[in-house]
Amino acid sequence: MKAVIMAGGEGARLRPLTCDRPKPMVPLLGRPMMEYILKLLQKHELQELAVTLQYLPERIKEHFGSGEDWGVSLNYFLEKEPLGTAGSVKNAASLLNETFLVISGDCLTDIDLTEALRFHRCKEALVTLVLTPREDPLEYGIVMTDTSGKITRFLEKPSWGEVFSDTVNTGIYILEPEVLRYIPEGKKFDFSRDLFPLLLGEEKPLFGCVLPGYWCDIGGLEQYTQAQYDMLAGRVAVEFPAAEREKGIWISPGVELAEGSRLLPPVFIGPGSRIGAGTTVGEYAVIGAQNYIGTGAEVKRGITWEGVNLASRAALKGGILGQKVLLEAGATVYEEAVLGDKSVLGEGSVINPGVLVWPNKRVESGIVLRSNLVWGSRASRFLFSFDGIKGRFNGDLNPEAGVSLGAAFGFMLGQGKRAVVGSEPGAAAGLLKDALKVGLSSAGAEVYELGEATCAMLRLGVTLFGGKGGVYLHAPAGEDDSLCLRFVDEEGMNLSRNDERKMEQLYYRNDFARVSPGEIMEEVRVPGLVERYREHLGGAVKSGTVRKHKFKIVLSCPTGLARDVVIDLLEELGCSLYYIPLPEDTISPRCFARDSVRELGEKVGADLGGVLTPDGERLFLTTNGGRLLEDEELQALITLLQLRHRQLTSVAVPVTAPRVHEELARRFSGQVVRTRTSPRQRMEGLRGMELSFLPQAFDGTRILLELLDFMASEQKTLEQLLQEIPPFYMKEKKIPCPWNQKGRIMRQLVQETEGAQVELIEGLKVYRPEGWALVLPDPDEPAYRVIGEGNTEESAGSLVDFYSERVRVLQQE
Repeated sequence: MKAVIMAGGEGARLRPLTCDRPKPMVPLLGRPMMEYILKLLQKHELQELAVTLQYLPERIKEHFGSGEDWGVSLNYFLEKEPLGTAGSVKNAASLLNETFLVISGDCLTDIDLTEALRFHRCKEALVTLVLTPREDPLEYGIVMTDTSGKITRFLEKPSWGEVFSDTVNTGIYILEPEVLRYIPEGKKFDFSRDLFPLLLGEEKPLFGCVLPGYWCDIGGLEQYTQAQYDMLAGRVAVEFPAAEREKGIWISPGVELAEGSRLLPPVFIGPGSRIGAGTTVGEYAVIGAQNYIGTGAEVKRGITWEGVNLASRAALKGGILGQKVLLEAGATVYEEAVLGDKSVLGEGSVINPGVLVWPNKRVESGIVLRSNLVWGSRASRFLFSFDGIKGRFNGDLNPEAGVSLGAAFGFMLGQGKRAVVGSEPGAAAGLLKDALKVGLSSAGAEVYELGEATCAMLRLGVTLFGGKGGVYLHAPAGEDDSLCLRFVDEEGMNLSRNDERKMEQLYYRNDFARVSPGEIMEEVRVPGLVERYREHLGGAVKSGTVRKHKFKIVLSCPTGLARDVVIDLLEELGCSLYYIPLPEDTISPRCFARDSVRELGEKVGADLGGVLTPDGERLFLTTNGGRLLEDEELQALITLLQLRHRQLTSVAVPVTAPRVHEELARRFSGQVVRTRTSPRQRMEGLRGMELSFLPQAFDGTRILLELLDFMASEQKTLEQLLQEIPPFYMKEKKIPCPWNQKGRIMRQLVQETEGAQVELIEGLKVYRPEGWALVLPDPDEPAYRVIGEGNTEESAGSLVDFYSERVRVLQQE
């Protein structure tokens, strides 16, 4: 007699364990669960088997091959599209020319299949369903039979009001080949939903055989865990892949137990694993093959797969660890939590109960992870990135996270303090902003809603309306599925690192109080912000001078309020404006400036072209000669404007900027202050100087207006102004580098340059006769930036190449 193993399931409810393996390949006590089905079938002399495949079929075929090692013959049948349970069996019809049995490849059972076959033949049934009693039948198909065993009624996954029996369908069927005629070819068709009601309606001989024994449908993580607990407790009659050294203690070959380690039954330890001194392993613990359980570590009711490493004092208390997971020293995983393959839990970190971590993620040291980690590559104790909090919408940044972030920020500001909120247009930004406002109000903050705005407007609004802080939301260019949240203080500056840390601690620890209903403050919709912002921008230009010049400008920016403000201002200044909407799906505003804006500018003879980013803070310029300015050129042009046109005595530029700023400062008897690269640090560098940071240095519209005023007063084109800036040559490379090597590499580079002229404002800046090179750890990515300036283009390239290679070589060491 033949049998069919249904092995096409992808196991969505078992994720993250099934992200890159089919459900039948998920291990039970170190063996794929389908192996137990093969052994069961072979035990009952069912040896010619069809295996239906759909999700990641090669993983099953590679492991089981012909089936010879298990004493069976395997024939594989692939579904190109999901065909349902009955449809998948119909797909194997070429093999099924006699009575056959159907069983799922992702269940665990010891039911007597020989007795089920005897029953089927005795009753001369067309179909026999193997049934088993269940105390809670809600998750299964329930079946009612008469005294002869003939099925009279069944229902798939009922509610309690629909329950009419406690005998449930195990998904084990015995069928005659004639049944296949009732299953349509190449269409989705299920046994329980389609075929059995059809046969029952035609009064065909359908029987239910109620049998004792163990049966578990491993549908989700809870059942997966319980099945292995049941194996350890002896509730299921299966052969263990290990010897029982003492009662309830199963030890596989090659296991090393250090002196002082404790094993508490029942426990299973896979082959080649090493258990360190002072460890406690047991009470329903399952340790996979080639594990290392370090000194003082603890595993209770936990399940580990192959190649897992628990460092000293790490603890697994009821969770599941996929292949090659690493728990660093003192890390803890609690019950029902799951870490996918090759994930790393940093030193002292905690995964809270029920949290799921997808494969290849890193949870950094000291983190308490309270929600699932699905997107991105890591959970960092540093919630803030280089310029705010950035994440995937409805992934890292979902409405629940928005409420918690708002509550943490509101609590940090203080009850009754004013929080100013604004965002770019868009449904995603609006939804998350609403969630933030809920959190802010719950913590007792008074919310001032600006509505649609640019970040420059938000910064101004905080200072105008007496805000203790503010939040701006926007989508980074080219990342439609992501959002960025920029938190600012009462001066409109990005939060200091101290305030960021304080907010991170509040958020991760969920350590903030909520106010009573009577203390919740009404939201205030702020009127008149646009007029105040226009007033503020009006001080940037001598309108009469600009109006006389009648500039031709090609401009692109997102549609909405920001566009209306800048267009109105430019038209009031007598400019001839050619507007191109910035497409919502633009990956790079810089590329759009280089291509579309430059092309139209050349066609109409524009004096300049500009692209404003959606947040309003960056400006990309093209010249009257049709050239796109590099960031360093625009920065130098602004320094020239500040020193000559605004007659400032000091300018602030980041450590990455070229030496041309010092040359310009000497020409105008000024000085240059070098700052670190983050927006907050640049703002701090500007504080106290004649140039206020807000909004001139961080408002693209303001910069555009001041450049027009500069060109008009000097009566020069943009190209002519650029010619006054001495030439400079810069190069940059990004070198991948693992997070855990960054500190060591920087230390070794500093040691190598001892005695040389270096600067440590940020990163390592090394001065050489032919120029300088800056080795800068990237704050948001596992990488280094290597930036160089040389006396020639070749020398700049050589400096960058040299230090890039040093970073690569030091990684190998």
